[in-house]
Amino acid sequence: MRALLTATIMLGLGLLTGASFGQEATTRKRRAELVLVVGAPGTTEYEASFRAQAEIWRQACAKAEITLSEIGNNDRAAEELKARLRQASTVTQGQLWLVFVGHGSYDGREAKFNLRGPDLTPTQLAEWCQSLKQELVMLHGGSSSAGFLPAMAGKDRIIVTGTKSADEVYYARFGEFFAQAIAGDLAADLDQDRQVTVLEAFRYGGRAVTEFYEKAERIATEHSLLEDDGDGTGTRAEIFSTHPTQAKDGRRAGQIALVLSEDEKRLSELARKQRDKLELQLDDLKAKRSQMTETPYYEALEKLLRELSTLYTNP
Repeated sequence: MRALLTATIMLGLGLLTGASFGQEATTRKRRAELVLVVGAPGTTEYEASFRAQAEIWRQACAKAEITLSEIGNNDRAAEELKARLRQASTVTQGQLWLVFVGHGSYDGREAKFNLRGPDLTPTQLAEWCQSLKQELVMLHGGSSSAGFLPAMAGKDRIIVTGTKSADEVYYARFGEFFAQAIAGDLAADLDQDRQVTVLEAFRYGGRAVTEFYEKAERIATEHSLLEDDGDGTGTRAEIFSTHPTQAKDGRRAGQIALVLSEDEKRLSELARKQRDKLELQLDDLKAKRSQMTETPYYEALEKLLRELSTLYTNP
Protein backbone atom coordinates (compact mmCIF):
# COMPACT_ATOMS: atom_id res chain seq x y z
CA MET A 1 0.00 0.00 0.00
CA ARG A 2 1.13 3.59 -0.52
CA ALA A 3 1.07 3.96 3.25
CA LEU A 4 4.33 2.06 3.49
CA LEU A 5 6.04 4.36 1.00
CA THR A 6 4.69 7.35 2.86
CA ALA A 7 5.95 6.03 6.19
CA THR A 8 9.38 5.35 4.65
CA ILE A 9 9.61 8.92 3.38
CA MET A 10 8.62 10.26 6.78
CA LEU A 11 11.23 8.15 8.49
CA GLY A 12 13.88 9.62 6.22
CA LEU A 13 12.72 13.14 7.04
CA GLY A 14 12.61 12.45 10.75
CA LEU A 15 8.86 13.02 10.89
CA LEU A 16 7.87 9.56 12.12
CA THR A 17 9.22 8.21 15.39
CA GLY A 18 9.55 4.69 16.71
CA ALA A 19 6.45 5.35 18.79
CA SER A 20 4.21 5.22 15.72
CA PHE A 21 0.86 3.60 16.34
CA GLY A 22 1.47 3.71 20.10
CA GLN A 23 2.14 0.74 22.36
CA GLU A 24 -1.39 0.71 23.70
CA ALA A 25 -3.13 0.89 20.33
CA THR A 26 -5.78 -1.77 19.87
CA THR A 27 -7.34 -3.35 16.80
CA ARG A 28 -10.18 -1.24 15.41
CA LYS A 29 -13.07 -3.14 13.83
CA ARG A 30 -13.95 -1.68 10.45
CA ARG A 31 -17.31 -1.41 8.75
CA ALA A 32 -17.22 -3.92 5.91
CA GLU A 33 -19.18 -6.91 4.70
CA LEU A 34 -18.92 -9.32 1.78
CA VAL A 35 -21.70 -10.89 -0.27
CA LEU A 36 -20.53 -13.99 -2.13
CA VAL A 37 -22.66 -15.14 -5.06
CA VAL A 38 -21.81 -18.60 -6.39
CA GLY A 39 -23.29 -19.42 -9.77
CA ALA A 40 -24.49 -22.63 -11.39
CA PRO A 41 -21.44 -24.83 -12.10
CA GLY A 42 -22.69 -26.73 -15.13
CA THR A 43 -20.17 -29.58 -14.79
CA THR A 44 -18.46 -31.48 -11.98
CA GLU A 45 -15.10 -29.95 -12.93
CA TYR A 46 -16.35 -26.39 -12.62
CA GLU A 47 -18.28 -27.21 -9.48
CA ALA A 48 -15.01 -28.21 -7.80
CA SER A 49 -13.34 -24.99 -8.95
CA PHE A 50 -16.19 -22.81 -7.73
CA ARG A 51 -16.30 -24.64 -4.42
CA ALA A 52 -12.56 -24.06 -3.95
CA GLN A 53 -12.87 -20.37 -4.77
CA ALA A 54 -15.78 -19.97 -2.37
CA GLU A 55 -13.73 -21.57 0.40
CA ILE A 56 -10.88 -19.12 -0.22
CA TRP A 57 -13.31 -16.22 0.15
CA ARG A 58 -14.72 -17.72 3.36
CA GLN A 59 -11.25 -18.01 4.84
CA ALA A 60 -10.38 -14.48 3.72
CA CYS A 61 -13.47 -13.06 5.41
CA ALA A 62 -12.63 -14.96 8.60
CA LYS A 63 -9.11 -13.49 8.59
CA ALA A 64 -10.48 -10.05 7.76
CA GLU A 65 -13.06 -10.38 10.56
CA ILE A 66 -15.91 -9.16 8.39
CA THR A 67 -19.43 -10.49 7.85
CA LEU A 68 -19.95 -12.92 4.98
CA SER A 69 -23.29 -13.65 3.28
CA GLU A 70 -23.48 -16.50 0.75
CA ILE A 71 -26.02 -16.74 -2.05
CA GLY A 72 -26.51 -19.26 -4.84
CA ASN A 73 -27.29 -22.67 -3.40
CA ASN A 74 -30.87 -22.77 -4.69
CA ASP A 75 -33.01 -21.63 -7.61
CA ARG A 76 -34.02 -18.44 -5.76
CA ALA A 77 -30.52 -16.95 -5.93
CA ALA A 78 -31.51 -13.83 -7.90
CA GLU A 79 -34.38 -13.10 -5.56
CA GLU A 80 -32.14 -13.57 -2.51
CA LEU A 81 -29.48 -11.27 -3.96
CA LYS A 82 -32.04 -8.56 -4.63
CA ALA A 83 -33.26 -8.78 -1.04
CA ARG A 84 -29.71 -8.76 0.35
CA LEU A 85 -28.80 -5.65 -1.63
CA ARG A 86 -31.99 -3.93 -0.51
CA GLN A 87 -30.94 -4.64 3.06
CA ALA A 88 -27.41 -3.35 2.37
CA SER A 89 -28.82 -0.08 1.05
CA THR A 90 -29.83 0.87 4.60
CA VAL A 91 -26.16 0.96 5.65
CA THR A 92 -24.61 4.40 5.19
CA GLN A 93 -20.92 3.79 5.94
CA GLY A 94 -18.15 1.32 5.25
CA GLN A 95 -17.60 -1.03 2.32
CA LEU A 96 -19.67 -3.66 0.61
CA TRP A 97 -17.73 -6.32 -1.28
CA LEU A 98 -19.84 -8.05 -3.93
CA VAL A 99 -18.14 -11.15 -5.34
CA PHE A 100 -19.39 -13.38 -8.15
CA VAL A 101 -17.90 -16.85 -8.62
CA GLY A 102 -19.19 -18.67 -11.68
CA HIS A 103 -19.90 -18.64 -15.39
CA GLY A 104 -21.13 -15.78 -17.50
CA SER A 105 -22.73 -15.81 -20.92
CA TYR A 106 -23.49 -13.40 -23.76
CA ASP A 107 -26.14 -13.64 -26.44
CA GLY A 108 -24.86 -10.76 -28.56
CA ARG A 109 -27.09 -8.24 -26.80
CA GLU A 110 -26.71 -8.65 -23.06
CA ALA A 111 -24.34 -10.41 -20.69
CA LYS A 112 -25.63 -12.65 -17.92
CA PHE A 113 -24.28 -14.28 -14.79
CA ASN A 114 -25.48 -17.87 -14.70
CA LEU A 115 -27.34 -18.72 -11.50
CA ARG A 116 -29.38 -21.66 -10.34
CA GLY A 117 -32.76 -20.40 -11.42
CA PRO A 118 -33.13 -17.17 -13.45
CA ASP A 119 -29.83 -15.66 -14.59
CA LEU A 120 -28.68 -12.19 -13.54
CA THR A 121 -28.27 -9.31 -16.02
CA PRO A 122 -26.24 -6.10 -15.66
CA THR A 123 -29.44 -4.06 -15.87
CA GLN A 124 -30.96 -5.91 -12.92
CA LEU A 125 -27.84 -5.70 -10.80
CA ALA A 126 -27.39 -1.98 -11.48
CA GLU A 127 -30.98 -1.33 -10.47
CA TRP A 128 -30.63 -3.33 -7.25
CA CYS A 129 -27.41 -1.49 -6.36
CA GLN A 130 -28.72 1.96 -7.22
CA SER A 131 -29.57 2.83 -3.60
CA LEU A 132 -26.30 1.61 -2.07
CA LYS A 133 -24.60 4.25 0.06
CA GLN A 134 -21.50 2.23 1.00
CA GLU A 135 -18.38 2.14 -1.09
CA LEU A 136 -18.75 -0.85 -3.41
CA VAL A 137 -15.99 -3.27 -4.38
CA MET A 138 -17.30 -5.68 -7.02
CA LEU A 139 -15.45 -8.64 -8.48
CA HIS A 140 -16.84 -10.76 -11.32
CA GLY A 141 -13.99 -12.93 -12.52
CA GLY A 142 -15.97 -15.17 -14.84
CA SER A 143 -16.59 -15.31 -18.58
CA SER A 144 -18.38 -12.36 -20.23
CA SER A 145 -17.95 -10.41 -16.97
CA ALA A 146 -16.97 -7.17 -18.72
CA GLY A 147 -20.59 -6.87 -19.79
CA PHE A 148 -21.38 -5.83 -16.21
CA LEU A 149 -18.77 -3.07 -15.99
CA PRO A 150 -20.49 -0.11 -17.73
CA ALA A 151 -23.74 -0.62 -15.82
CA MET A 152 -22.03 -0.99 -12.43
CA ALA A 153 -19.38 1.75 -12.65
CA GLY A 154 -19.87 4.94 -10.69
CA LYS A 155 -18.73 7.13 -7.83
CA ASP A 156 -17.22 5.24 -4.88
CA ARG A 157 -17.17 2.00 -6.83
CA ILE A 158 -14.33 -0.33 -7.74
CA ILE A 159 -15.22 -2.83 -10.45
CA VAL A 160 -12.98 -5.76 -11.41
CA THR A 161 -13.86 -8.12 -14.26
CA GLY A 162 -12.14 -11.19 -15.63
CA THR A 163 -12.69 -10.23 -19.27
CA LYS A 164 -12.26 -7.12 -21.41
CA SER A 165 -15.52 -7.61 -23.32
CA ALA A 166 -18.76 -9.53 -23.00
CA ASP A 167 -17.90 -11.71 -25.97
CA GLU A 168 -14.93 -13.32 -24.18
CA VAL A 169 -17.22 -16.23 -23.39
CA TYR A 170 -14.81 -19.05 -22.60
CA TYR A 171 -14.09 -20.20 -19.04
CA ALA A 172 -12.11 -17.49 -17.24
CA ARG A 173 -9.46 -18.34 -14.65
CA PHE A 174 -8.81 -14.81 -13.43
CA GLY A 175 -11.21 -15.13 -10.48
CA GLU A 176 -9.23 -18.08 -9.12
CA PHE A 177 -5.97 -16.13 -9.05
CA PHE A 178 -7.56 -12.94 -7.74
CA ALA A 179 -9.16 -14.80 -4.82
CA GLN A 180 -5.84 -16.33 -3.80
CA ALA A 181 -4.15 -12.93 -3.86
CA ILE A 182 -6.78 -10.82 -2.10
CA ALA A 183 -7.01 -13.45 0.66
CA GLY A 184 -3.55 -12.33 1.73
CA ASP A 185 -1.05 -14.15 -0.48
CA LEU A 186 2.05 -12.03 0.10
CA ALA A 187 3.44 -13.10 -3.27
CA ALA A 188 1.04 -10.44 -4.59
CA ASP A 189 2.19 -7.78 -2.09
CA LEU A 190 4.15 -5.51 -4.42
CA ASP A 191 4.99 -2.79 -1.89
CA GLN A 192 5.82 -5.20 0.95
CA ASP A 193 3.43 -3.69 3.50
CA ARG A 194 2.11 -7.13 4.58
CA GLN A 195 -1.29 -6.79 2.94
CA VAL A 196 -2.68 -7.11 -0.60
CA THR A 197 -4.79 -4.34 -2.10
CA VAL A 198 -7.41 -4.74 -4.82
CA LEU A 199 -4.94 -3.26 -7.31
CA GLU A 200 -2.18 -5.65 -6.28
CA ALA A 201 -4.54 -8.65 -6.49
CA PHE A 202 -5.69 -7.43 -9.91
CA ARG A 203 -2.14 -7.15 -11.21
CA TYR A 204 -1.21 -10.52 -9.72
CA GLY A 205 -4.25 -12.18 -11.28
CA GLY A 206 -3.51 -10.63 -14.66
CA ARG A 207 0.09 -11.88 -14.60
CA ALA A 208 -1.00 -15.35 -13.50
CA VAL A 209 -3.52 -15.58 -16.34
CA THR A 210 -0.89 -14.53 -18.88
CA GLU A 211 1.57 -17.11 -17.55
CA PHE A 212 -1.09 -19.83 -17.67
CA TYR A 213 -1.82 -19.30 -21.36
CA GLU A 214 1.85 -18.90 -22.27
CA LYS A 215 2.79 -22.12 -20.48
CA ALA A 216 -0.10 -23.98 -22.12
CA GLU A 217 0.88 -22.45 -25.49
CA ARG A 218 -2.67 -21.29 -26.00
CA ILE A 219 -4.15 -18.01 -27.23
CA ALA A 220 -5.46 -16.08 -24.23
CA THR A 221 -9.26 -15.88 -24.21
CA GLU A 222 -9.57 -13.60 -21.17
CA HIS A 223 -8.17 -10.15 -20.34
CA SER A 224 -9.15 -8.60 -17.01
CA LEU A 225 -10.23 -5.00 -16.39
CA LEU A 226 -10.18 -2.64 -13.40
CA GLU A 227 -12.37 0.46 -13.18
CA ASP A 228 -12.41 2.82 -10.18
CA ASP A 229 -12.73 6.36 -11.55
CA GLY A 230 -16.41 6.07 -12.46
CA ASP A 231 -16.14 6.63 -16.21
CA GLY A 232 -17.27 3.13 -17.16
CA THR A 233 -14.08 2.26 -19.06
CA GLY A 234 -11.67 -0.19 -17.47
CA THR A 235 -7.88 -0.51 -17.57
CA ARG A 236 -6.11 -3.74 -18.54
CA ALA A 237 -3.79 -5.35 -15.97
CA GLU A 238 -0.63 -5.18 -18.10
CA ILE A 239 -0.93 -1.39 -18.47
CA PHE A 240 0.11 -0.93 -14.84
CA SER A 241 3.44 -2.62 -15.61
CA THR A 242 4.17 -1.56 -19.19
CA HIS A 243 2.69 1.96 -19.30
CA PRO A 244 1.85 2.98 -15.70
CA THR A 245 1.44 6.67 -16.56
CA GLN A 246 -1.38 5.69 -18.93
CA ALA A 247 -3.31 3.87 -16.18
CA LYS A 248 -6.21 6.19 -15.41
CA ASP A 249 -7.68 3.72 -12.94
CA GLY A 250 -6.17 2.14 -9.84
CA ARG A 251 -5.75 5.03 -7.41
CA ARG A 252 -8.55 3.99 -5.09
CA ALA A 253 -8.08 0.27 -5.72
CA GLY A 254 -4.50 0.68 -4.53
CA GLN A 255 -5.72 1.80 -1.11
CA ILE A 256 -8.19 -0.98 -0.28
CA ALA A 257 -7.32 -4.42 1.08
CA LEU A 258 -9.63 -7.15 2.31
CA VAL A 259 -7.28 -8.76 4.83
CA LEU A 260 -5.57 -5.95 6.72
CA SER A 261 -2.05 -5.96 8.13
CA GLU A 262 -1.61 -5.59 11.89
CA ASP A 263 -0.46 -1.99 11.41
CA GLU A 264 -3.47 -1.17 9.26
CA LYS A 265 -5.83 -2.64 11.84
CA ARG A 266 -4.58 -0.14 14.40
CA LEU A 267 -5.98 2.76 12.41
CA SER A 268 -9.50 3.90 13.25
CA GLU A 269 -12.03 4.10 10.44
CA LEU A 270 -11.82 7.91 10.49
CA ALA A 271 -8.02 7.90 10.49
CA ARG A 272 -7.94 5.47 7.57
CA LYS A 273 -10.30 7.67 5.58
CA GLN A 274 -8.19 10.76 6.29
CA ARG A 275 -5.00 8.86 5.45
CA ASP A 276 -6.42 7.74 2.10
CA LYS A 277 -7.37 11.33 1.25
CA LEU A 278 -3.90 12.61 2.13
CA GLU A 279 -2.21 9.88 0.10
CA LEU A 280 -4.19 10.88 -2.97
CA GLN A 281 -3.17 14.49 -2.40
CA LEU A 282 0.43 13.30 -2.15
CA ASP A 283 0.07 11.49 -5.48
CA ASP A 284 -1.35 14.65 -7.07
CA LEU A 285 1.52 16.71 -5.71
CA LYS A 286 4.16 14.32 -7.06
CA ALA A 287 2.45 14.43 -10.46
CA LYS A 288 2.88 18.21 -10.49
CA ARG A 289 6.56 18.11 -9.45
CA SER A 290 7.91 19.09 -12.87
CA GLN A 291 5.66 22.16 -12.92
CA MET A 292 6.75 23.49 -9.51
CA THR A 293 9.87 25.17 -8.25
CA GLU A 294 11.78 23.48 -5.44
CA THR A 295 10.69 25.53 -2.42
CA PRO A 296 6.89 25.41 -2.95
CA TYR A 297 7.08 21.70 -3.77
CA TYR A 298 8.97 20.73 -0.62
CA GLU A 299 6.86 22.99 1.56
CA ALA A 300 3.71 21.30 0.28
CA LEU A 301 5.34 17.88 0.63
CA GLU A 302 6.36 18.52 4.23
CA LYS A 303 2.87 19.72 5.12
CA LEU A 304 1.26 16.54 3.79
CA LEU A 305 3.83 14.29 5.44
CA ARG A 306 3.40 15.99 8.79
CA GLU A 307 -0.36 15.48 8.57
CA LEU A 308 0.20 11.82 7.73
CA SER A 309 2.66 11.50 10.60
CA THR A 310 0.05 12.84 13.00
CA LEU A 311 -2.44 10.18 11.85
CA TYR A 312 0.06 7.37 12.38
CA THR A 313 1.16 8.58 15.82
CA ASN A 314 -2.44 9.11 16.91
CA PRO A 315 -4.39 6.39 15.09
